[in-house]
Amino acid sequence: MNILQIVKEKKWAVLAGGLVLLAVLIPGTLLLRQLRAPSDAAPAAGGSWGLSFRKANAPPVADESAETLLAYDARYIGDTAGNTVYLTFDCGYENGNTAAILDVLRDHGAPAAFFVVGHYLETEPELVKRMAAEGHTVGNHTWSHPDMSKITDPAEFSRQLSQVADKYQEITGEKMSPYYRPPQGLYSPESLKMAQSLGFRTVFWSLAYVDWKGDAQPEEQEAIDTLCRRIAVVLLHNTSATNAKILDRVLTRWEEMGYTFGTLDQLFQS
Repeated sequence: MNILQIVKEKKWAVLAGGLVLLAVLIPGTLLLRQLRAPSDAAPAAGGSWGLSFRKANAPPVADESAETLLAYDARYIGDTAGNTVYLTFDCGYENGNTAAILDVLRDHGAPAAFFVVGHYLETEPELVKRMAAEGHTVGNHTWSHPDMSKITDPAEFSRQLSQVADKYQEITGEKMSPYYRPPQGLYSPESLKMAQSLGFRTVFWSLAYVDWKGDAQPEEQEAIDTLCRRIAVVLLHNTSATNAKILDRVLTRWEEMGYTFGTLDQLFQS
């Protein structure tokens, strides 16, 4: 079964970050599972990446604190005192919206990170080349989009990431950036350690909304208001027609609010 089939058959599981919209609309709601009080000393317990928005216009509280994630070379948020947006897109398959997204990013001079799977590399090499040529980061979203938290064999874990990196280098002639996003936000202490041992930095997110359901896209103004309410590491999906339509307005709104757009290299330096 290829990744396109997996994505279509498991729409409710594709990147759990989409459920975060409920937290944006209803501050204080706990999502995905009951959150633990973050502990800087405790190791990551794992599970499905979850957020709670406890205060309006404030950064969310995540399953793990930013300090805890440092030990695994992982991030979900940058310097909360700064005014930087980190745009990230997860790419499972192509449905005609990515070129328009790239056009808007180019017009605004805004860098983004695109996390790609094996299917995307095999079917959309020209778009991947364009991402790289226009200065965007192309990150690793695994070859077949499995639950990486359940893969305990280091060789299989490595294969999921190395196949993507090798295919990217074959397409572009360049080495892939060392950034990895776990499919569906599923992680464990062991998976974070294995990714780190392979030289990858794990990238979670601090804001997302339900943009990935192709047959139930959000209203444009609702999406704009949601995205501009809280800003940090933003998870979007390249399959969203709404994202393609509103991205210019969203980026313009952020610019008017005094925000700039950062790269993952800058995120990990913050």
